[in-house]
Amino acid sequence: MLNRIKIILEMIKFEHTIFALPFAFTGALLALGELPSWRQVLWIVVAMVGARSAAMGFNRWADRKIDAANPRTKTRALPLGLVTPGQVLAFIIVSSAVLVFAAAMLNPLSFALSPVALAIVFFYSYTKRFTFLAHAFLGLAISGAPMGAWIAVTGRFELPALVLGLAVLFWLLGFDILYALQDMEFDRSSGLHSIPQRFGVRTSLWISRAAHSLTMFFLFLIYFLLPVGLLYLLGVVIALGLIVYEHSLVRENDLSKLNIAFFNMNGYISVTIFLFTLLDIIL
Repeated sequence: MLNRIKIILEMIKFEHTIFALPFAFTGALLALGELPSWRQVLWIVVAMVGARSAAMGFNRWADRKIDAANPRTKTRALPLGLVTPGQVLAFIIVSSAVLVFAAAMLNPLSFALSPVALAIVFFYSYTKRFTFLAHAFLGLAISGAPMGAWIAVTGRFELPALVLGLAVLFWLLGFDILYALQDMEFDRSSGLHSIPQRFGVRTSLWISRAAHSLTMFFLFLIYFLLPVGLLYLLGVVIALGLIVYEHSLVRENDLSKLNIAFFNMNGYISVTIFLFTLLDIIL
C-alpha cells in the first residue's frame, strides 16, 4: 500500500504543490494585513494539499487513455499499470475529504464552498475535449488558491480577493499555453483542443504574453486597492522581470527551454510575490 501511495504521489507531482501555495499565503496576508495564526496556516496548507492532490489525481484518472496514446505521457503510472484506476479513485476520494475537513476547520463559508472548488477542478479535466479555452478553466481552478485563502482567514469575499484571483488566473493561463506547445501536434491528431492547437505557435506566444500582461496589471492594481507598501511593489516589479525573462526563453523556432520556463520561472514568480508581500506586512 505504501508503495502504491508513493507511486501516486510521484504521478501527481506532489512536490509541485509549491506552485500554488505561495499565492494562497499571499491571499491570506493581503486579506488580514498581518500574519495569520498558526492554526489558519496549518489548515490552509492541509486544504491546499487536499485540493491539489484530488485535482491532479482526477486529471490523471480522467486522461489515462489519452496519456497512454501520447508519447510524452505514456510512461505515467496509470498507462503503465503501476497503479489501478480504482486505487487512484480511492486516493481522489481521500484527498477530497481532506479538503472538505480542512475547510470545515477554517470557517462555515470555506466549508460551504469546498464542494464548488472540487467541482471546478474536476470539470477542468474534461474541457480540452470540447474547448480551446481549457487553459482558462485551469486558471480558474488555480485562482481558487488565493481567493480561498482570503475567505479562510476572513470568512468573507471581497473585491481585492477577486483582483488577486484574476492575477493568478491569467498567470496560469499564460504559462499553461506555453506548456501546451509541446503537445500541439498530438492534440491536433487526437481531436483535443488547446490554444496552440487552434492558433499555432506564434499567435499562442502572443496570447500568453497578453495573459501575463493582465497578470501584472492586476498585481499592480492590488497596490492601489490595499494598504500595502513599496516592498510589495518591488516584488511585483521583480516578478515582471521574471515574466519577461520567461518569455525570452521560449521562441517560435526554439522550444528547447520550455521546461525551464514552465517549472523554474513560474515557481520563482509565485514565491517572489509571496516573499515580498510577507516582508511588506512584517516591516
